Amino acid sequence: MTDKTQIYTSPLAERNASEQMVQLFSARTKFITWRKLWLQLAKAQKKLGLNIKQNQIDQMAKHIEDIDFKKASQLEKKLRHDVVAHIQTFAQAAPKAAPIIHLGATSCFVTDNTDLIIMKNALQIISGKLAALINQLGKFAKKNRSLPTLGFTHFQPAQLTTVGKRATLWCNDFVTDLNEIEYRMQNLPFRGVKGTTGTQASFLALFDGNHNKVKQLDRMVAEAFGFKKNCPVTGQTYPRKIDSMIVNTLALIAQSAHKMCNDIRLLASLKEIEEPFEKSQVGSSAMPYKRNPMRCERVTALSRFVISLATSPQMTAAEQWLERTLDDSANRRIVIPEAFLAVDGILEILINVTAGLVVYPKVIASHINAELSFMATENILVAAVVAGGNRQVLHEKIRRHSQAAAAQVKQLGKTNDLIKRLKDDPAFSKIDFKKILNPKDYIGRAPQQVDEFITQYITPTRRKYRNQLNKTVELKV
Repeated sequence: MTDKTQIYTSPLAERNASEQMVQLFSARTKFITWRKLWLQLAKAQKKLGLNIKQNQIDQMAKHIEDIDFKKASQLEKKLRHDVVAHIQTFAQAAPKAAPIIHLGATSCFVTDNTDLIIMKNALQIISGKLAALINQLGKFAKKNRSLPTLGFTHFQPAQLTTVGKRATLWCNDFVTDLNEIEYRMQNLPFRGVKGTTGTQASFLALFDGNHNKVKQLDRMVAEAFGFKKNCPVTGQTYPRKIDSMIVNTLALIAQSAHKMCNDIRLLASLKEIEEPFEKSQVGSSAMPYKRNPMRCERVTALSRFVISLATSPQMTAAEQWLERTLDDSANRRIVIPEAFLAVDGILEILINVTAGLVVYPKVIASHINAELSFMATENILVAAVVAGGNRQVLHEKIRRHSQAAAAQVKQLGKTNDLIKRLKDDPAFSKIDFKKILNPKDYIGRAPQQVDEFITQYITPTRRKYRNQLNKTVELKV
């Protein structure tokens, strides 16, 4: 057997996605689901009056999981048809059921319905991890709700915000994403029992023209797999727009993750906030002092990949001819699993990062001190006028002192000495600079906004997903 190190393996499975997600998109899960679909189809057909014996059902049920993959592979190589190969493999395992396996169905009965079942289960995994991430960000936001920090627009210092308020911006994106995921899960239809070109002609023949029984069959199989609705009409396949909508929803998560991790990377450069850094972790092979934000860098890398994948299902949906064409198959086998595996990996990393974000309040305070005097000039002006000064004269004095202080910083590399200059100016002698320069007076309603956001959006998520919140992640290499 070929050594694993001598063949290509997906980094998504090896280095990023969880075992749960990797197993969900495995060949074993797929082919077991095919057999479950054949079993439920036969059960429903028997219940609706077709001549299917209970011992045939029992034998199918007994052999759902004992798949002879070697035999199926040999048959597929010979037949060049994976579904027929697995029908024959199942028939050999359950010979009594051989005459009724796949009765009236087309290949897309198992392939398409299985894809929908797996994607629904994958969305459930993603929703739980999104909830865990939202919970972590909520804790971080609450802890730092009142910690002033420089706000940035254009990555230039702007009015103050708080560390917690900034975290709610990240969290709100993920709350929006969770809403989208939940919508997709609730509205994801089953392809159902539609026949070769979607007309259900084969099933109508099986039930001697009884339209009601055909509709019941369609409904019964969907309900057996937990789907509340079927596609109202299909060609041979379910509409490939569904794939596009799901992958685009995953791309929304990637956008949120990319934005948040870019922010953390910028803040790490400022030495204000850092992702977890392990005791024996090496930041650089050449520079021992480095503490590179490698987790957030991985997230942005994976996120770009997912965003790029979103166009592929769009093109596939547009390319389908009439009732179907097979140029979707090879593309979907790659795009759909990899989009889910990548987003799963993204969320695994983010749960790990948010559980251990490190904040450096003194560095944050030093950055505020370097800029706050400029931001406080309007308050200083007002206070000086109230103390009896002339607004126009005071405005000009502040303007000249501000430019001189800015020159000290930009041209000479010295610290901002604006406050000292103002204190030394007799025109501002009556000002209580300590009171005016309290950073908490410049954060507006940021702490209250954090509280309100937690109450309105995070708390309901915690209640809904309470059994999935205490997730810890040990990152793969």
